[in-house]
Amino acid sequence: MKNNKHRFFTSESVTEGHPDKMCDQISDAILDAILALDPDARVACETVVCTGTVFVMGQITTTAVVDYARIVRDTVRDIGYTRAKYGFDADSCGVIISLDKQSPDIALGVDRSDEYRDRGEILDLYGAGDQGMMFGYACNETPEYMPMAITLAQKISRRLAQVRKEGVLDYLRPDGKCQVTVEYDENDRPCRVDTIVLSTQHGSDVDSATIARDMINLVIRQVVPLELLDEETKYYINPTGRFEIGGPAADSGLTGRKIIVDTYGGYCAHGGGAFSGKDATKVDRSATYMARYICKNVVAAGLADKIQLQVSYAIGRSKPVSIDVNTFGTGKVSDSSLSEIISEEFDLRPRAIIDKFQMQRPIYRATASYGHFGREEFPWEQLDKADDLKQYLNQE
Repeated sequence: MKNNKHRFFTSESVTEGHPDKMCDQISDAILDAILALDPDARVACETVVCTGTVFVMGQITTTAVVDYARIVRDTVRDIGYTRAKYGFDADSCGVIISLDKQSPDIALGVDRSDEYRDRGEILDLYGAGDQGMMFGYACNETPEYMPMAITLAQKISRRLAQVRKEGVLDYLRPDGKCQVTVEYDENDRPCRVDTIVLSTQHGSDVDSATIARDMINLVIRQVVPLELLDEETKYYINPTGRFEIGGPAADSGLTGRKIIVDTYGGYCAHGGGAFSGKDATKVDRSATYMARYICKNVVAAGLADKIQLQVSYAIGRSKPVSIDVNTFGTGKVSDSSLSEIISEEFDLRPRAIIDKFQMQRPIYRATASYGHFGREEFPWEQLDKADDLKQYLNQE
């Protein structure tokens, strides 16, 4: 019988061949191609995929001249959809482009914020590209300062793509997803993996038993620490029995439909804004990255074991209209004090965030699969403020 003081939490991840993730990658590949030529471009690019067709739409204002259709096909090819029998073919799919320029009303508030018009401070030059609330989160239960369930789910999905691309398991196809349930003990610390669900697209010439054996031995057990797996861990591999039809042939895809997969696996609140296809003047993206950076440094400094940070903006205004901190009772200083510390130590104006992370570079395609957080290659994952924040320990 399970300990009734324990709790269970589940998160999911999807592979780069999932239809929604295909769309995220196409949108961000277009963003990167534009930023490589025009760092000041304004991009809000959405993608839809369905059987045999890619639709690209949105608002883009740029001096760059790029071949959108080529970018689409190259991205689909990189993902692995190169034959019609896989459910999609990069070379034969239809590509439909419908793009317009950014609304001049939006551009007015982004290019010259209300504060800039009032005071003329250079960092107030950029206002927020929209209203909205953004959340960041960090905790100390994994080395990545991420919740364990989403961390393991992303690692399993990445490993699944790796064994496909390297030819270790040549029957695999690009589409796939996994779900991990972690058990927490009475001290609210992760103690074991209770359940793993893994579904992978495959060829017709492989049986279910072989897939299950390979997924457990060559995928799951290669990335999940063995001490977290025990004889009671449950594995559900391709639970329907077969998964031959996948990708856009099985389900349509849309940019921004995997926002929980992209962030913290549902472990904390989400403001609702998607990331992919948006340049950094859109605070949906840049301010969420900044909130993650702040939270990670707060936890690394020892000011809290876990923290959720909300920031909110008004369109055309550069400074947040509100900041809220919740350390879930784990803070070494009060949440209200921590809110003041964050306001003092971090500049949350869009221009300052863009400059801090050098966000006018083509760095976004890599974020569009396997999570935007918990990966050291991204600039918002650096811990360069942790030592500065330690000065606030034991001040209350």
